[in-house]
Amino acid sequence: MYEHIVLLKLGPNVTIDEQEEAVKHAYAFKDTIPGIVDLSAGINVSEEVEHKQGYTLGIRVTFSNRQACRDYIQHPLHQNLLQRIGPLVEGIVVMDYPFA
Repeated sequence: MYEHIVLLKLGPNVTIDEQEEAVKHAYAFKDTIPGIVDLSAGINVSEEVEHKQGYTLGIRVTFSNRQACRDYIQHPLHQNLLQRIGPLVEGIVVMDYPFA
């Protein structure tokens, strides 16, 4: 198995509707892109404000293997989401790791 975690820092003018739309698009990946075992996405509601560092959206995707993650990165649905939210993003953190 292979975990892919993405944290997005969106601009201050990004509305809650735009954030919810991005989450909705991420969830569409689950039943469409091959190799996805599990997926969760959401808006950061942490009460630990001193640790949020401005990151407003999180996406976690579990893949069957590393190659499935590589294929996902190039998949047209993923690329479409990047095109849509790319201009709204001020910062991004990505973490990938294999696990048993």
